[in-house]
Amino acid sequence: MGFKLNGWDYLTFLAVIAAGISILIILLWIAGLPGKIAISRKHPDAEAVKIMGYAGFLAVVPWINAFIWAFKPTDTVDIRRLPAEEARALEESIARLSGEDEAKRSKPPPHGKNPPGDNTKE
Repeated sequence: MGFKLNGWDYLTFLAVIAAGISILIILLWIAGLPGKIAISRKHPDAEAVKIMGYAGFLAVVPWINAFIWAFKPTDTVDIRRLPAEEARALEESIARLSGEDEAKRSKPPPHGKNPPGDNTKE
């Protein structure tokens, strides 16, 4: 190459690589922000908002749309389910998107019924 690399040169390379990785992590965090907001607000379309946030980040306009969508108040009820079933399905979806483990998501047995293998009297 015509010149010799010393320790400062390698330290500069390391700093540039660390800065690049840091910028990439920050950009990924910003891209996922609409999805995180939608999940925390228990939005019924949280998964779609999350996907649109990541997919639309480079084009900017879809990301802005996902960001606005995450804050949109929703009072819609899926007519295929009763309100209690809709709320339960929404909670399960949010728990799945939040990454909660299976033990926390398992439903308790209905009132007055013992779980299988439980020989206690009611």
